[in-house]
Amino acid sequence: MNFEELFSRFNGMKIGVIGDVMLDTYWWGHVDRISPEAPVPIVALDKKEYRIGGAGNVALNLACLGADVAVLSVIGKDEEGASLSALFHDNNINTDYLLKNHSRITTSKSRIISRNQQMMRLDSEITNDLSDEDEQLLLQTVEQYVAAEKPSAIVLEDYNKGVLTEKVIAGVIAICKKNNVITSVDPKRKNFLSYKGVDIFKPNLKEVKDGLNLLVDDINIQMLDKIHSRLSEKLEHSISFITLSEKGVYFKQDGNSRIVPAHIRNIADVSGAGDTVIAVASLLYAATKDVQLMAEVANIAGGLVCEEVGTVAINKQKLLEECEVLLKA
Repeated sequence: MNFEELFSRFNGMKIGVIGDVMLDTYWWGHVDRISPEAPVPIVALDKKEYRIGGAGNVALNLACLGADVAVLSVIGKDEEGASLSALFHDNNINTDYLLKNHSRITTSKSRIISRNQQMMRLDSEITNDLSDEDEQLLLQTVEQYVAAEKPSAIVLEDYNKGVLTEKVIAGVIAICKKNNVITSVDPKRKNFLSYKGVDIFKPNLKEVKDGLNLLVDDINIQMLDKIHSRLSEKLEHSISFITLSEKGVYFKQDGNSRIVPAHIRNIADVSGAGDTVIAVASLLYAATKDVQLMAEVANIAGGLVCEEVGTVAINKQKLLEECEVLLKA
């Protein structure tokens, strides 16, 4: 495999990301004493940093790989929304299809970190489903995006914040099928079995257990194949792609299934790893239609971002070098 040639094919590939976008705020500081007011540490602020989170992090990963990415979602008309939009713009992510609404607030997560350890997180969000009017407007926007941009794939990234309702999910998949656009999803439990007809279904192992009400501890290829069959009965999807934490990833398409073992890493933070995996998998599959290569490269990418503190996007050059070393055979 010529990975340089493969990675060059990512440049300019059009991919849409629809789901719950977020603004991540990191307060970095140091602790020297305990508060006299309560038994809590006093964090002296050293710096404050804004990052793209949630479904936006999937878009950021795709942009870092060279794709032409558009984000499709609904955010608030607020300061956080303006900051998030600016971050999208600064990272070459198309916001022409990003809707803003006075009735919602932009999801924001603030993390306080000292000595590379997260001490507290503060969330500001609305998790109610979109209104009927907003659902219709978002689906019209998806239709406009597909017609104008003709993307290779659309990623549905669900964080249970209300953007991906059952109506929106069904509508997006139908639009994509009509226009031969690949669909992939990183689901959450609320709408776990609503993604009927999706091409790539990528939960993690815990989400599969919760979504199918499974009580299993011994995870092996036979068990995972059975899980794929149960999912397929309900979703009629093409590919199961399940992340297994330290055990790697599993995929099955038609009669081809395998567990791809994880590579040894110095794990610092797993935040955002799932975003990286679905981004890389979607782009790889859209470029090659090779499910095993998709799984192997996405597996490496997920491990790489876990070596960094906080939510970070994949480094294209570093991923290329790792693939050349680890997948050279």
